[in-house]
Amino acid sequence: MQIFTFPLLAARLAGGFSRPARLQDLDPAIRAALDAGGLAELEGVRRLPGTARSIARTLARVWQADLDLERLADHSARLAELAEIERRVRANLPAGVLTPRDLRDGALARVTHAPATLGPIEIDRVAAIALVWRPLLAALAKTVPLAWRDPGTLETTWFPGQIVVSDVGPPASISVTSCANPRAEIVEALRWMRELIASGRARPSEIAICATATEEWDEHFLVLVADSELPLHFSHGMPALASREGQACAALADVLLNGLSQDRIRRLFGHARGRSRALADLQADWSLGLRPGAALLELDQWRRALDEGAGRHADGVDPRPIVMPVLQLLARGPEAATQAGALLLGTAARTLWTEALRRAPAEALEFTLQDLRLPDGRDPGAAVAWCPASHVAGAPRPWVRMLGMTSRSWPRRAVEDPLIPSHILPRAVLDADPITERDRRAFAVIARHATQGCVLSRSRRNPQGGQLSASPLIPQGISPQVLKRARIPQHAFSEADRILARPDEAAASPALVAANLCWRNWRRPAVTAHDGQVRGDHPQIARAISEIQSATSLRLMLRDPLAFVWRYALGWQAVSEDDQPLALDARAYGELVHELLKHAVDALEPTPGYARASRQEIEATLAGATEAIRARWPLERSVPPALLWKHTLAAAAQLALKALTLDETFQPGTRSWTELAFGHGRAGATTHDLPWSPNAQVAIPGTEVSVQGSIDRLDLTGDGRAVRVSDYKTGVEPRRADEIVLGRGAELQRVIYAIAAGQLLPDSPRVIARLVFLGDEEPRAYRLPDVDQTIAELGSHVTAAVALLRAGRALPGPDAQEEHNDFRIALPASPATYFQIKNAAFMGAFGEFARIWGCR
Repeated sequence: MQIFTFPLLAARLAGGFSRPARLQDLDPAIRAALDAGGLAELEGVRRLPGTARSIARTLARVWQADLDLERLADHSARLAELAEIERRVRANLPAGVLTPRDLRDGALARVTHAPATLGPIEIDRVAAIALVWRPLLAALAKTVPLAWRDPGTLETTWFPGQIVVSDVGPPASISVTSCANPRAEIVEALRWMRELIASGRARPSEIAICATATEEWDEHFLVLVADSELPLHFSHGMPALASREGQACAALADVLLNGLSQDRIRRLFGHARGRSRALADLQADWSLGLRPGAALLELDQWRRALDEGAGRHADGVDPRPIVMPVLQLLARGPEAATQAGALLLGTAARTLWTEALRRAPAEALEFTLQDLRLPDGRDPGAAVAWCPASHVAGAPRPWVRMLGMTSRSWPRRAVEDPLIPSHILPRAVLDADPITERDRRAFAVIARHATQGCVLSRSRRNPQGGQLSASPLIPQGISPQVLKRARIPQHAFSEADRILARPDEAAASPALVAANLCWRNWRRPAVTAHDGQVRGDHPQIARAISEIQSATSLRLMLRDPLAFVWRYALGWQAVSEDDQPLALDARAYGELVHELLKHAVDALEPTPGYARASRQEIEATLAGATEAIRARWPLERSVPPALLWKHTLAAAAQLALKALTLDETFQPGTRSWTELAFGHGRAGATTHDLPWSPNAQVAIPGTEVSVQGSIDRLDLTGDGRAVRVSDYKTGVEPRRADEIVLGRGAELQRVIYAIAAGQLLPDSPRVIARLVFLGDEEPRAYRLPDVDQTIAELGSHVTAAVALLRAGRALPGPDAQEEHNDFRIALPASPATYFQIKNAAFMGAFGEFARIWGCR
């Protein structure tokens, strides 16, 4: 006995090594037909990625309906063009590869050989037979015994053979369940499946779960079944992107479609290294020396970044001969898809890649990869089947659960063919068996053969929250059982589901106890351990306090003590994004301006000297600094696209020029420095003579806290009796800027600069500290009214902050409520509600420390 589909049956009878045309044969033939041109109505769309797929679907409908496009060509210009495309496709197919109509005609010509080549024929549980095969069956009925067992349709009067109806027994009563959403439907289906197997009422091979289309539920099934370890077989195949091979293809497609970037290349090489020919010899530390924050979006940036890191490999192996040819290939984009797949993908992934490229052009890889399927490797005879309804209709099982029983899915609505709409050819002619009728027929077949149990499941809402109405196929008079998501089931499908159903057992789980306590503590109007309260004199906090602080860490200490602990005691850091921004954020833009200032002043010292340089010399030096940063920054961090990066640099250079030419010196002999380091020996510090050693320690008076940093600008008179320190601000000047002293703990730089100048310069010079706002048309400078008093005030606030942290009250401060807080993800999901509940308790715990948030 042999099992055939209708095309294979016809091919067997036609002989001559004939075989039916598959998608692998049709897709290139259709592309070749479109590339030949000479079309009129379809000329505007023939090069679009989806055109070949649409034509393949239209031709399939035409062939299944047994339509002769040559005869219909006179009715419409569209039909005439499709007839021409069909002629080209037939001519482009390989030898022996035939369309359904040609295959049928070839079989009809040799129907007299049916007794020898085929023998008795039984059509088993085929729901409907396309019009194209009916003439062949009529001819076969005259030469061999022909029977149709359990047809899924009542329209069988045309069939010339014997109709055999099996006695499957009375169908089981139908029950209806109503679930919250598609995911809840799957949870209930798995509970039902577990109950049947565990109770011994059904074997896995007797159970089926189906839907008209599976895409809405596939991903949920993948996740939940992995957690439950239940034997579930995807008869339609698992999504290819759920496999390692599919992810390798996705990584390659991401690079080809979206361009080079460090994150994309690292992900691709992680999948391909050791599995591809091109990267077989690439060492694991190939990326040593690449800056994590650099986007590296251009081939030249990669070349220079790899050149800089080439000498850092301890084994002396240079990765550039391997990496650069691959990057050059990937930089070509989608046109290099075929070659890139052959070089960078393993055998299994390469098969997927070839199939994706066959289905559509490389520009559409993002969509074709999502449609690919892979066998799940399970034996269908020993597993529950999850599949489209058409699969169950062809191989019914006694226990069935149908998902998605809503008006939009059971049955699905028939849609017009995009190339042959109904005003060109009536839909009933083109689609003799519409999808609506197929779904109704499948429902009837599945329900009739479900002799042990049939459950109809529907969602009350779709994934977006919209309400759904029940399917018209649900029998009238059956009251649905409403299943709530929080209900306690009789059978749990996984460990998590079991714990959810047993509160007493969940209460003994340390992880759940901790999570529940955290949630409850966040809702209590009191300070708890989940708000940042820890034991006093915690060694990690003491270590963080003893380290040399910066203006950034001091701001966190004063404005958000909890974030200070997270960042400096626990070492948490925000993840740097390497996606190409359209503009630098405020912090990065300020760093750009400061780096321009440093490069310019370093170039001017010691000759001719910044204080003695003319405006033309400053502008020329600044232009050189701009070019140096233009080339270097893309190797260290993400920068905007080329044109926007050019304008960003130009704007930053203008601000830097304002800062460098802001005012005249105090008196003849005054020396000036920019980015003057103190409190540490930073690599790359200026090499000309400095007023102090960068390693000299600076401490905030009256505290145990040492500080470090770089002064934006320092001007020192020739006699050393007066010094001016400037803190440059690149943003727009705020309101009442002249009243800012400590800015509620946010403006600390100029005060720290004044402390450093006062402690490190000899003879205790008079210190002038100022804020300089460069963002407006004219820069404005605002002096600190009383430097000594402000330093003393800062010391008292820092002392209070240190005492607070040492006491274990590291609580969130005002900066925690900022929208752009780097640590917001570690706070409750509704921070506004959280702080409203906790505010009174926090203010009581902060005590005198909170004075800093009320100062100017």
